[in-house]
Amino acid sequence: MNASSAPVASIGDAERPGSTIPAETLLAAWRAFAVVFFSACALAEIMAVILFVGREHRLATRTEWLHRWCRFACRVLGIRVATHGAMPRSGLLVCNHLSYLDIIVLSSIRPCIFVAKRDVAGWPLFGWLAHAAGTIFVDRQRPLATAFAVNRIHAAIATGLPVVLFPEGTSSDGSTVLPFKSSLLESAVQLRCPVAAGTVGYALDHGSVADEVCYWRDMTLVPHLLNLFFKREICSKCSFSYPKIRVGNRKEIARALRDEVVSMRL
Repeated sequence: MNASSAPVASIGDAERPGSTIPAETLLAAWRAFAVVFFSACALAEIMAVILFVGREHRLATRTEWLHRWCRFACRVLGIRVATHGAMPRSGLLVCNHLSYLDIIVLSSIRPCIFVAKRDVAGWPLFGWLAHAAGTIFVDRQRPLATAFAVNRIHAAIATGLPVVLFPEGTSSDGSTVLPFKSSLLESAVQLRCPVAAGTVGYALDHGSVADEVCYWRDMTLVPHLLNLFFKREICSKCSFSYPKIRVGNRKEIARALRDEVVSMRL
């Protein structure tokens, strides 16, 4: 399944007659404006809508809202998404983690709930959008906070919506899959819910995926995002295994899922 290419990509085909501004700069400027303006519109929409939605339906409304806006974001940013296998409709989805784009890509495929590290809540714009979408934030440095997050994941899975977890605990350059942390898999053990493995990958015609798409080490959000605005197209490939109930304790399940993700990337 391929998402349509960004409708604004034609701006990059040639410079406007009589203009001395490079076409790539015009494209980047349009994308920067679109991201800020339409994100503000999206936040205004969800704040208005949620007042009229019953508490029992709010989480589903938030995920559907994020899904719709992430599909739009993929078009604006020139992200083409191809999938292999079906993203699960419920249960837990465990994925490798490369960039903040992972959330945009996965949410563009299907409405889902994300589990993210607490740092994301403080990001400009992305943090506000994550809050509005009902993201479950985890402070891994505080055991009690992790236990609280497990309870929230438990409740989210029980709604029937798919919950996306990045058990590496941080993003990487994609050269390997980091060891999986098992604590947040406790909900799957308790509920005996289906768990699927997933992988996210990226490709560029020009440039380095590790340095320009992956968001890791000590990279800074705004410069990294501005650089992406200059990329004509970003290709993303997502693969999903068939969801199944995993047997064993959470550490055994974490090791098995990591092995599955590694094999899916080969």
